[in-house]
Amino acid sequence: MNQHHPTSPTDLHAMQASLRGGRTRIEEILEQAAAIASSDACRHAFMPGQPKSAPALPLKAASNDPAFALTGIPVSVKDLFDVAGQVTTAGSTVLAGAAPASTDAVAVARLRAAGAVLVGRSNMVEFAFSGVGINPHYGTPVNPADASIERIPGGSSSGAAVSVATGAALVGLGSDTGGSIRIPAALCGIVGFKSTARLVPATGAVPLSTSLDTVCAVTRSVHDAVTVHEVLSARRVQLAGKPLSSCRIAVARTLMQDGLDSTVAQAFEHSLRVLRQAGARIEEIALEEIGELSAINASGGLSAAESHAWHRKLIAEHEAQYDPRVALRILRGARMSAADYIDLLAARQNWISRMEARLSHFDAVLSPTVPIVAPSIASVLDHDDEFFRINALLLRNTSVANMLDGCAISIPCQTPGQLPVGLMLWHAALHDDNVLDLALQVEAVLAISL
Repeated sequence: MNQHHPTSPTDLHAMQASLRGGRTRIEEILEQAAAIASSDACRHAFMPGQPKSAPALPLKAASNDPAFALTGIPVSVKDLFDVAGQVTTAGSTVLAGAAPASTDAVAVARLRAAGAVLVGRSNMVEFAFSGVGINPHYGTPVNPADASIERIPGGSSSGAAVSVATGAALVGLGSDTGGSIRIPAALCGIVGFKSTARLVPATGAVPLSTSLDTVCAVTRSVHDAVTVHEVLSARRVQLAGKPLSSCRIAVARTLMQDGLDSTVAQAFEHSLRVLRQAGARIEEIALEEIGELSAINASGGLSAAESHAWHRKLIAEHEAQYDPRVALRILRGARMSAADYIDLLAARQNWISRMEARLSHFDAVLSPTVPIVAPSIASVLDHDDEFFRINALLLRNTSVANMLDGCAISIPCQTPGQLPVGLMLWHAALHDDNVLDLALQVEAVLAISL
């Protein structure tokens, strides 16, 4: 396997330190980001016709002031979010004629206020409805992890992940409804943090599922994920620095370890072994409740019902313009009755209550983020059966955290020379700070072992 190594970008904390020390200038950072964004490594990663770099702005000098935590940092914005003066198309041609946004989405406004420089709108799966990353309208960004085969980037935040993995941006604003941040993070070898949904407003973003949508980001380190989450949530993360040896961690047996390919299985077992050696108390538990989700979602699931509510007029008039694979899943929602939807909400809440009780004695749960490494684009591009098989596999583990209304982070855990593999740490709602605290330590321990 011939791995591709583009110009190796650093994380935003190292970049800020370099700015504060006068070793680099904001203009140099943006010039490098723009050069990468325009290179073949970022082919299809950004929406066509949108600026890939912002003009130099009179930014405040980099400092330790948390109010300007992203000063001079290049950030890509998923085409789901409103940017004042630009059209939000959500990766579709259906909205191409819409009026430009009059104001920034809340998340975009918060990034700007922290000093971020928007370097372009990142490509995405149409209307965010897939974990694979294919976009038939604007092209599919290529996973930069392998120069020998064009592999899927994962979705739906495909361009966001590629922009960060290549260094065209150091932060990629995206969304996560069933894994749309963590899947591409895992497949591209970077970090993706899905916070508890209620912590970050989704105002100004095209919805997929109002019950499940989470505004979040991909970054190059857990430390960066903490900083970006603080900006997006407008709050300070409380890091207790709890020793790994004091942590009680669960590993779910049900479903989440089924059918792992050899690379993922090897990386996951290596991670567990290293963490145990570092003192973590890791306990395998059945967690049978995960096996109930297929029956709970049998009527179509929240994404189908809630996306159809938003799309029903648009798709009735423009179905031919939709990606057929996306339209198929949206239209499943048309077959759900109001009673089905109400029953689904009640079943979810009951399931969440039982899951929270099961997890209450653990600091986090560990799972492979996705059970496979990135397959080739060619294997899924024109093959519906394989596309839907891969899509279901990619979403299987990550979607558990969304149904739980929880928080989850994916961090790279592959061994040298292997394709990227993600290790997911997750828990119930509002355990974000504890999960991030633990993830910092897990990241450090794994880095030493590799």
